[in-house]
Amino acid sequence: MPGSLFIVSAPSGAGKTTLVRGLLARDPRVRLSVSYTTRAPREGETDGVAYHFTTVSDFMARRDENEFLEWAEVHGNYYASSRLWLEMQLAAGQDVLLEIDWQGAEQVRRFFPDAVSIFILPPSFATLEQRLRGRGTDSEAIIQKRVAAAHHEMRQVDQFAYVIINNDLQVALEELCAIVCAARLRTALVRQRNPEVFLPAV
Repeated sequence: MPGSLFIVSAPSGAGKTTLVRGLLARDPRVRLSVSYTTRAPREGETDGVAYHFTTVSDFMARRDENEFLEWAEVHGNYYASSRLWLEMQLAAGQDVLLEIDWQGAEQVRRFFPDAVSIFILPPSFATLEQRLRGRGTDSEAIIQKRVAAAHHEMRQVDQFAYVIINNDLQVALEELCAIVCAARLRTALVRQRNPEVFLPAV
């Protein structure tokens, strides 16, 4: 039976990665899709775990070979999701989570209209900027670029089925887990997985 596909998007600094890690730690039935990126690894990031780190030339070659489900340029770097891996996982009944930007989410929904899309918002724009500066990993120029991009990214929220305001991390995590649980109880999926429970149509 097919697995469920979850899409989680957010502007930089909204806490998306922390929430996704929390969900994965609590729910072993969800597997994270590891994206390809041309950006340099941050401290503590491992190739094949955080991302598949690659060069621009290799990225473009893979794109031209139709290996990617979606791809986008974000803050001067390229990101993409593996189409072949994702299709194989879903066909095997595995639930998969894509942690991607809104542009990628838009592309994915064209191929998987039943994907469950979730957008993470910060409690305020001031909080978002404070979180970006608190990371201590980016230059002032990069921070300014991310802040400017966040204005546009946050305006895409209406494209998503669910929205979580990450004011309290624990509350936001509970809400994310609840969305995943509810998505698994959609009638069509439950019927596919438990046909013996349903009476035949009259």
